[in-house]
Amino acid sequence: MGAQRIADTRPQIGEALVRRLVDSQFPQWAGMDLRLFDPAGSDHVIYRLGEELSVRLPRHSGAIGQARKELQWLPQLAPHLPLAIPVPVGVGEPDFGYPWPWAVSRWLDGEVVTVDALGDSPGAAVELARFLAALQGVAPDGIPDGNAGEALTGRPLSDRDRATRVAIAEVDGLFDAAAMTELWDAALSAPGWGHSPVWFHGDFHTGNLLARDGRISAVIDFGGLGVGDPACDLMIAFTLMSADSRAAFRDALGVDDATWMRGRGWALATGLNAYTHYAAVDPRVAAQTTRQITQALIG
Repeated sequence: MGAQRIADTRPQIGEALVRRLVDSQFPQWAGMDLRLFDPAGSDHVIYRLGEELSVRLPRHSGAIGQARKELQWLPQLAPHLPLAIPVPVGVGEPDFGYPWPWAVSRWLDGEVVTVDALGDSPGAAVELARFLAALQGVAPDGIPDGNAGEALTGRPLSDRDRATRVAIAEVDGLFDAAAMTELWDAALSAPGWGHSPVWFHGDFHTGNLLARDGRISAVIDFGGLGVGDPACDLMIAFTLMSADSRAAFRDALGVDDATWMRGRGWALATGLNAYTHYAAVDPRVAAQTTRQITQALIG
């Protein structure tokens, strides 16, 4: 599905709609100043609400479960983690023509992490490794069985096989298709996660990290939060880090060869997906995903 078709199916979200939703469902915050936060990413429209809060409204159906997921699980995870994460304070309901649940959270100050600022920092890499180790160390208790738990169950890398091979063919000539195919085959052939399921962030890239005073301060956007194989979170090594900081990250997290290979596969697959959907219309995404793909090939 192309970017134009995706855009055509999304609800129109403007300040007047957000004002009505907030004022009617959260009267304690009625009339508080609303300011559009831009750029906010591909999944949500974000408004600042006063100085302390934010309102996040999904742009598309793929993000509609995040508000309730974060409200349920983030308060349980936060006390165990060494970096700040979002603090949800309420979930709004569909109304006024807007079709999905939406969220109000505490605002987290900080600048989005960039490669230029922290990509060469072994200290930042180790800090991220410690965050992931802490997240993986939280016992995934209380997750329901059956359909209610499916949203938290990690999907295997093989589920992306067909889409990834189609994307490799689509970008042949822009990237090395033979090298991508070789990496993808190796990632699919790598031994799977042989331990108990652990928590993973699920979308662990530079756009979901904040920094203050030159140090990583917060991890945001837990829409992909789940339990299973944590290899997907290794994508941060290829979206942010240089070779030296990547080595420090891997050493600090203690990643074995098979998990690292699956992580490279996740970085390739997610990078290709974003590139083929958005690179033509968003130069920022084009640059980020080009780096992600090429660094995954380097390893």
